[in-house]
Amino acid sequence: MRPLIHILIFLLSVVSVAQNNVLFEEANTLYNQGKYAEAIDKYTAILETGNHSTELYFNLANAHYKLNNIAPSIYFYEKALLLSPHDDEIKNNMAFAKNMTIDAIDVVPESGISKFIKSTTNMMAYDVWAKISVALVLCFVILFLIYYFAYSTINKRLAFIGSLTSLFLMCVSLTFAFHKFNIDKKNKPAIVFAQESKVKSEPNSRSEESFRLHEGTKVQVLDTVNEWKKIKLADGKTGWISSNDIKLLNDF
Repeated sequence: MRPLIHILIFLLSVVSVAQNNVLFEEANTLYNQGKYAEAIDKYTAILETGNHSTELYFNLANAHYKLNNIAPSIYFYEKALLLSPHDDEIKNNMAFAKNMTIDAIDVVPESGISKFIKSTTNMMAYDVWAKISVALVLCFVILFLIYYFAYSTINKRLAFIGSLTSLFLMCVSLTFAFHKFNIDKKNKPAIVFAQESKVKSEPNSRSEESFRLHEGTKVQVLDTVNEWKKIKLADGKTGWISSNDIKLLNDF
């Protein structure tokens, strides 16, 4: 019975992939014909099947950009960047989309050491840092065994230095792995979708208004209380915004 279930699941997945490929090609054809709204419907239909890819998000963002849909275009460019963070074409297109936003938010500059640690940590995913740590542990063990069984003084010295270096680098990479994991865990970016949103000083509609944000602005979510999200801007400002006014990016 189980093999039959597995075969059925496999066949359904193959059919689903084939259907999505057809939809994707149809959407691309509509896009090239200038029928951007129809193309968006096709791309969205693929998303609703649970399919996620850089190309899908990128094309969907481009279609929204052509229709001057500020928030959706930036949102889907950001989604594409989450999957392909080093893609220059996505970054360039998103820069054009961000030129349509109203809010001008200055980025708080980071200190030299903090900037270096952050940039180094973000070079790789936390699981990659963890794999490097494991590889360095193996190097340490091998070099220590060479040191233990070597007869030559110079071989012992080189193996000892190499094993200590591997141990040190393992500690460094493990530290970066934990640091990257904590950064990703706390990282909850969102895009403002409301045309204009009032950011409050407290999580209720009766509290004082702190400032206003407009569609397409990227924020960082810090906390949630009922239907309110505590957000932080790139310039350090914080406040509470209605959950209905923003859309989280990390919702794969």
